Amino acid sequence: MRKFINKTEEAAVNDACVALNMQKAEFYHYIVEEKKGLFSKKVEIAVFTKDDVFDFIKEYIRTIVTDFGLDCEVQVEFKDPIISVEINTNNNSLIIGKNGITLQMFNELVKAAVNNTFRTYFRILLNVADYKDNKYSKLESMAKKFAHEVLKTKQTITLDPMPADERRVIHNILSGYKNIKTESVGEGLKRQLTIKYID
Repeated sequence: MRKFINKTEEAAVNDACVALNMQKAEFYHYIVEEKKGLFSKKVEIAVFTKDDVFDFIKEYIRTIVTDFGLDCEVQVEFKDPIISVEINTNNNSLIIGKNGITLQMFNELVKAAVNNTFRTYFRILLNVADYKDNKYSKLESMAKKFAHEVLKTKQTITLDPMPADERRVIHNILSGYKNIKTESVGEGLKRQLTIKYID
């Protein structure tokens, strides 16, 4: 991360473009400090790239996982609009936890660390040994089963709390169902998804 100071944010960004030999769209920035004097103004910005974020994620995860005495491999790529992180260790079940709860908490921890460090909101999804892909497949089957039940009984079904990416899978799979509406309710880690019948 590099910092640039000029009279305006735009001027500081232009300085970064010249210094880094990059276009504005190729990096991120945030205002570190804005100083206003009687006759002058200075704006300091911090500039970072996607690779800076990726390197931070890799190092942060490796530090935590190795503290548990585990070997760890981390791969990061950008699948717009999500930063996808694949983790493999010599004890993946420990990182996943019962029903994926440990992985969910780990995901929130990494996301908070990244967003606080770079003062920019990134959607980040951690996956361990294809756990998420397998979970999504099961969720799709479950969603279809519950949708048919709701269509038959016209009674609302409320699912157990689950992370946003898993709720999104169910929203997407049921979006084409006639007379079915999905809605997320609750806050934070207690946020749940409901499947409702509508006329």
